Amino acid sequence: MTASSFILILGMALVTYIPRMLPFVLFKEMKLSPFWEGFLQNIPYATLGALIFPGVLFIQENIWIGLIGGMSAIILSLLGANVMLVVVGSISILTVLSIFL
Repeated sequence: MTASSFILILGMALVTYIPRMLPFVLFKEMKLSPFWEGFLQNIPYATLGALIFPGVLFIQENIWIGLIGGMSAIILSLLGANVMLVVVGSISILTVLSIFL
């Protein structure tokens, strides 16, 4: 590793770390309203859904395969199944469905 590569990696680490650390340091004493706390707590779920949902729809050329897999996962999770059962159940349903289609 050359010195310029080391400086580049160090610079990237600092540029990544500083924006994440500053809000914790600057707003440590600040109290948000319950509305903003609820809003900010839902951002990871909304982001994850936005990242996953398009992939679910276009898992195959037939959009119904993805919709059926997604709906089966939602139904299994609403029934109280744990994450592993939801994943394995959805994969099983799609496997059976792909055999018959």
